[in-house]
Amino acid sequence: MTTTTRLLALPAVLAGALMLQGCVVGAVVGAGAAVVGTGAKVVGAGVDAVTTSDEETRAKRERDQRRWEREQRRCEQRQRQGRTC
Repeated sequence: MTTTTRLLALPAVLAGALMLQGCVVGAVVGAGAAVVGTGAKVVGAGVDAVTTSDEETRAKRERDQRRWEREQRRCEQRQRQGRTC
């Protein structure tokens, strides 16, 4: 290569290197955001697993109430038949 060709190629190589740095930084930042986003989802899932929502509490209370009423009906039937509960 001649000196003139090298002098013309140098700015092109430097410009390419600068452009690629942006791509590398973008890829690293994107990967970092993905890791942070995944971590937030995991933490959110953990909090959901540990805490009980109002709807879940209400549903459990209703199930317990139905279970208790069912047991009371069975006990009354047994007593009518002369058996103990």
